[in-house]
Amino acid sequence: MKTYALALDLVDDAKLIAEYERYHQAVWPEIITSIEAAGILDMRIYRLANRLFMTMDVTDDFSFERKATMDAANPKVQEWEQLMWKYQQALPIARPGEKWLLMNEIFKL
Repeated sequence: MKTYALALDLVDDAKLIAEYERYHQAVWPEIITSIEAAGILDMRIYRLANRLFMTMDVTDDFSFERKATMDAANPKVQEWEQLMWKYQQALPIARPGEKWLLMNEIFKL
């Protein structure tokens, strides 16, 4: 098993942040299915103000490229991603089109 950490910002608007959190209290079942099918065993999202931090525990054969291909072919995932962009904003260091950015592990106990 591997663990990845990623970061993303939300639009800094209290109403939109509350809506985003409500969506994540009842994630569409098709999204959960797609996450699991990609080899993600556990996923957690944390928020501090408008900054998000996500951890993903994945199978040894998980690949971001394979997940992206699966997501691109899934209309329900595309619908979810379009909806989430209403609430999300790329980090200042993101390249055009980038969303969640992979963080580097710098310490492990």
